[in-house]
Amino acid sequence: MVPVRCFTCGNLIGDKWEEFAERVKNGEKPGKVLDDLAVTRYCCRRMILSNVEIIDEVLKYHHKESNTSKTTGSGGNDAGSEV
Repeated sequence: MVPVRCFTCGNLIGDKWEEFAERVKNGEKPGKVLDDLAVTRYCCRRMILSNVEIIDEVLKYHHKESNTSKTTGSGGNDAGSEV
């Protein structure tokens, strides 16, 4: 998930991610795409260039965790169960 705003300057960048990702995927150079999208500040460019879409990977493990806690009945949290 791309952040909505740049962490440094607060500019809106979240609305540019989809077009950026699509154009880079189609073979355009990232720097040129950012220039076309008027992302000129280094901090904003960093936010877009360094973003990694890992939500699909994280959800795989979340699903496994949910199934495990249902079968064990402990909710996955054994800490503090004996008081």
